[in-house]
Amino acid sequence: MQRTALSAFIIAAGLAAASQAFAVEGKLVLYTSQPNTDAQQTIDAFKAKYPKVDVSFVRDGTPRVMAKLKAEFEAGAPQADVLLIADAVTMEGLKKEGRLLAHDKADVGAYPAGIHDPQKMWFATKLITTGIVYNTRAAMKPASWADLTKPEAKNQLAMPSPLNSGAALIHTITLTSNLGDGWGFYEKLKENGTLAAGANGDILRQVATGEKLYGMIVDFMPIREKAKGAPVEFVFPSEGVSAVSEPVAILKTTRNPDAAKAFIDFLLSAEGQALALKQGYVAAHPDVALPAGYPARSAIKLMAFDAAKALAEETAARKRFSAIFE
Repeated sequence: MQRTALSAFIIAAGLAAASQAFAVEGKLVLYTSQPNTDAQQTIDAFKAKYPKVDVSFVRDGTPRVMAKLKAEFEAGAPQADVLLIADAVTMEGLKKEGRLLAHDKADVGAYPAGIHDPQKMWFATKLITTGIVYNTRAAMKPASWADLTKPEAKNQLAMPSPLNSGAALIHTITLTSNLGDGWGFYEKLKENGTLAAGANGDILRQVATGEKLYGMIVDFMPIREKAKGAPVEFVFPSEGVSAVSEPVAILKTTRNPDAAKAFIDFLLSAEGQALALKQGYVAAHPDVALPAGYPARSAIKLMAFDAAKALAEETAARKRFSAIFE
């Protein structure tokens, strides 16, 4: 009798969820910096659950997405309902301007503290960390950030510049806030002949070809290329790593808040986080497995990061870096 009652409850709950999904409808416009394939997969998975929502998306790099959005704000006609971009600092800027809508009922109970905005204005969907890549013929096998300042790495290290990359800026602010040397670490890198230029793809090319032996880079690129046979290894340094979280948020001007909230709920759900894993990323949810080629979660130490503090320090950090490297 008890089992029958439980089964009936589960069926009823499932029917209620399905009914709620069908109740969400209308148009939804997503602005995103996800690769096109990932964006389409995300939308297709969402529409499978919410078939009455008509989703369209605009895809470009975060700086261009934000430039388009800024122009629309100035014209008084923002088109996006939902924003899914690379980093939390950009979201903090929008939050500070009063552009975002809180999703108070979003269920984030299973997530670690500090990963989402405390006011529930934006939510992390992935963890894309920055660590060290090295060519397998390199004599020194780095295990820490400090190893990059050693003579073995002289004139052999390349990294993206925070003057041109939001993820690199977050990485720089994170390292200088967590490493004992602070900005002294970057001064040592400069003295050691480090090249600060190019994007992550260019760093990978330089290290894979042996043009440089070491690089700072986002995790998934070298891990995927190693699986394809590239002569590279990726290291999660012992002091910890920085991370961008590809946050999602609702614009306050959304014309379809119900669908926008449903989209966020989907990304935060077990199903949405499993999709992040399927796409080859580290899901933000702590219980989701990691992609092939990654160590256990316990081996990846995330450095402390405060998005609001980083936003306040952004201009000063760019100037300090520029003074060291240019």
